[in-house]
Amino acid sequence: MGQIASLPLFHRIAGQKVLVMGEGPAAEPKRRLVERAGGLIVEDFARAVDEGVRLAFIAFDDAKACEVAAINARCAGMLVNVVDRPDLCDFTTPSILDRDPLLVAIGTGGASAGLAKHVRLRLERVLPETLGALARALEAVRPVLRQRLPNGAERRRAVDAALRQGGLLDPLDATAFTRVAAWAEGAAAQRSGGPPVEISLTSPDPEDLTLRQARLLGEADVLWLDGAVPAPILARARADATRLPLAEGKAAGTDPASGLVLILRWRPDEMSRAR
Repeated sequence: MGQIASLPLFHRIAGQKVLVMGEGPAAEPKRRLVERAGGLIVEDFARAVDEGVRLAFIAFDDAKACEVAAINARCAGMLVNVVDRPDLCDFTTPSILDRDPLLVAIGTGGASAGLAKHVRLRLERVLPETLGALARALEAVRPVLRQRLPNGAERRRAVDAALRQGGLLDPLDATAFTRVAAWAEGAAAQRSGGPPVEISLTSPDPEDLTLRQARLLGEADVLWLDGAVPAPILARARADATRLPLAEGKAAGTDPASGLVLILRWRPDEMSRAR
């Protein structure tokens, strides 16, 4: 698997206390962020330690003061964010695109907050305001989907088919949320099985995948690997997809309950001979 610099997490802090130390333009955005997420701000370090606070934002103008505060907070068991000092951070805060309850968080691990912001601004123009309504509608029909499609793999395939580009619930269609209830009622008719789909890779670079191949990788429940498939390619697959060498996969059979099965073939020697 390809390595990532940070583990992205969404941390619920509603009703929890968060230490915010510092004043001025560097500290105020952190205060607003904590309050927006429902957190309760504590400004006194000793009180934060006594009350078992676990998150700390540090935004002093003086670099040395930031370093000392970061060490003290970390020694007290807190996870620390120091504004504009990624080398002192246990976590960084992303640029957030809010389509409540859907959140898109864009981070660069502290490399460039400006880059994250401008990626967010581009996405703001593309993602409709109704994405939140779509998310809530999908949440509301979960009981119906579980009843009509008891098998988890079948539910995933139905949802994937509806949400993909051009699908009935395409997320970029601002009216998609209005069709969710009717779609869920008919979900049982959308079951799909079939034999494994084969992809013969021609490059170790995931950017060389076709749009269809990239979509299938993101939706597959089971991957049968023919050869040492490059890690960057596998990184585009679902993290919870089952991965088996092709021989073991064939031995396991093609039970429709397994969901979408892909055979990924990687034969660089054969490609070299063909050239």
